[in-house]
Amino acid sequence: MTDDNRVAFERFADLFYVQKRVADAFAFLVADDYRQHNPTIVDGPAAAIEMLNPKFDGSPEAVFEIQRILVDGDLAMVHVKASRPGAPDAAVADIYRFESGRIVEHWDVLQQVPAHAAHDHPMF
Repeated sequence: MTDDNRVAFERFADLFYVQKRVADAFAFLVADDYRQHNPTIVDGPAAAIEMLNPKFDGSPEAVFEIQRILVDGDLAMVHVKASRPGAPDAAVADIYRFESGRIVEHWDVLQQVPAHAAHDHPMF
């Protein structure tokens, strides 16, 4: 299961984060009964696409650099450096759950990258 989910998730991550083709990524891998744990987005793929598309496909200057992908059984996580002109970079961890080969659930954790760190190694 992990290997199949890894291959599918890597394709999803490329479509979504790198190519910023939100609707295509969701059509490829997200289930109709998609459950969203971000408190600002209602459940279902259509609501997520509507909320996320302006931040991704609708923002050509935004860059989302995948730092690492972890897949373990029915869970997948992508760690992303999100950059937008005029805004501080953000560290993002998106966690997804698979069921029957489709993404059915999502959680996210976001943290602004501070201008000054207490150490010399970055968040990425």
